[in-house]
Amino acid sequence: MTAEPATPDAEGRRARRQGLSVALATSAYGVSFGALAVAAGLDVWQTCVMSLVMFTGGSQFAFVGVIAAGGLPAAPAAIASASLLGVRNIAYGMRMSPVIGTGFWRRAAAAQFTIDESTAVALAQTTRRARIHGFWVTGIAIYVGWNISTLAGALLGDVLGDPRAYGLDAAAAAAFLALLWPRLKHRQPIAVGIAAAVVATMLTPVLMPGIPVIVAAIVAVVVGWFNWLGEADAAPDEPDDSPERVGLP
Repeated sequence: MTAEPATPDAEGRRARRQGLSVALATSAYGVSFGALAVAAGLDVWQTCVMSLVMFTGGSQFAFVGVIAAGGLPAAPAAIASASLLGVRNIAYGMRMSPVIGTGFWRRAAAAQFTIDESTAVALAQTTRRARIHGFWVTGIAIYVGWNISTLAGALLGDVLGDPRAYGLDAAAAAAFLALLWPRLKHRQPIAVGIAAAVVATMLTPVLMPGIPVIVAAIVAVVVGWFNWLGEADAAPDEPDDSPERVGLP
């Protein structure tokens, strides 16, 4: 017997659940950033402002890591590292633009929440409405949770000790893997993922933060563009973005 297709309401609820689950795992990792930033020499208010304004975990950790290693004279290198890691958000913005839609204020608000997690949850959905729900719920929930946990980590850093010992980074990685796994149905996505992971792993020990991510992204684009190992695969499902399908004006 053929299963009934999921209703728009059910798809929206699933997207919101996924967004909140990813937000919970990712927000917890903000404790590590708060503690490490204060240990690197930043004040509590400086740490919190960075999370409020920058709000991109990879760039924040890169900045703090370089400052911790080189002190204030290393600030230019820290800014460069953080900026290189932030470049990936431009690609996310281009991919999410059709989902977010038009309107200056809508796009301006979306820019603050366009991060790895919100993009991943949105693109894991099968309809535009579900993608919109996934994007906004994930982005806003992580923003709130990340800033609360950053403050907690900054205030309790000495009590917590080394926050990396709690494995909070593994929780965030597990959430990403849960989103990625259902999409690995064909040889082509698997090839793209493996190629990018191998390149990033090889380059991370020898290049400054940010560059391995950019190179891995370029490799993924090249592998996907030439469709290596994907000739016999069916085209991946894309959501129907027509206004009639998603109920938008």
